[in-house]
Amino acid sequence: MGFKIAVAGATGNVGREMLNILEERGFPADEVVALASRRSVGTEVSYGDKTLKVKDLSTYDFSDTDICLMSAGGSVSKEWSPKIGRQGCVVIDNSSAWRYDQDVPLIVPEVNADAIEGFSKRNIIANPNCSTAQMLVALKPLHDAATIRRVVVATYQSVSGAGKEGMDELFTQTRAVFVADPVEAKKFTKRIAFNVIPHIDVFMDDGSTKEEWKMVAETKKMLDPKIKVTATCVRVPVFIGHSEAVNLEFEKPITADEARDILRDAPGCLVIDKREDGGYVTPLESAGDDATFISRIREDSTIENGLNLWIVSDNLRKGAALNTVQIAELLVARGLIQPKKQAA
Repeated sequence: MGFKIAVAGATGNVGREMLNILEERGFPADEVVALASRRSVGTEVSYGDKTLKVKDLSTYDFSDTDICLMSAGGSVSKEWSPKIGRQGCVVIDNSSAWRYDQDVPLIVPEVNADAIEGFSKRNIIANPNCSTAQMLVALKPLHDAATIRRVVVATYQSVSGAGKEGMDELFTQTRAVFVADPVEAKKFTKRIAFNVIPHIDVFMDDGSTKEEWKMVAETKKMLDPKIKVTATCVRVPVFIGHSEAVNLEFEKPITADEARDILRDAPGCLVIDKREDGGYVTPLESAGDDATFISRIREDSTIENGLNLWIVSDNLRKGAALNTVQIAELLVARGLIQPKKQAA
């Protein structure tokens, strides 16, 4: 007997990707239900070779549903995740709504799988920010080996991180530039076509943006509260795939060759690091792939025990949909959840 799974926010970029990945990975689901807001009811979405008609999240009964993959935004999750959890359905939430709640585990399976045991307090599990998720997949094995003291990261984040509206704006602006039409900025604060914008999410009192704050807070919660982190998050005119230039300072000595060997054996990591033209991964090559790619591994001679890395991943997959499905797989693999229909 398999599980009954609901995908909330099924008409969005990440929701559609969740449906694709559930089918691709053969998740043990007997039934999958697509949910969204009332205005999307009746919209058709694909699940493998099946077509699902979207149902209304606000009137759906979760009492016989085992897991809800939630990708409907923070405000929707704040309202609905506790209600769904109280009906005995485990919510795996992709928004930032629950990431910093001490009673909600924040999980990347390759990084802190054991923390999932705490999900029963609220029946909610949080998925981290896309840029944090891929960075920590690469940092976890290095931290285990030599203890990271400090992280300095600059991100190059694709427009798909801002949803379909972000992707549409890059496409529309690029076309406008080529045909000499006026270029309008609606989703982003400045023109994104042929430009970069050092501003993701809202500004905070200390001058950092909330996206930068998220990377700091989530790294401390998932990896180690003692790690010092500073981030600069930048939106770039790329459709899919986040890239990160990461500088690390360790407590113990670690060479580039040692780091390369460690990362080659680490779950979720794929090292492509040839010191030649094209011997590295760009976001274009990461699109559609599950791996976190690591390139440009080299020692930093300006600090003791320092390394530089280039980390690239498909933000819609590992940064969002894939990680959410992997959390569901972890629940099943550890026997932390049983199908309600079987239990009945």
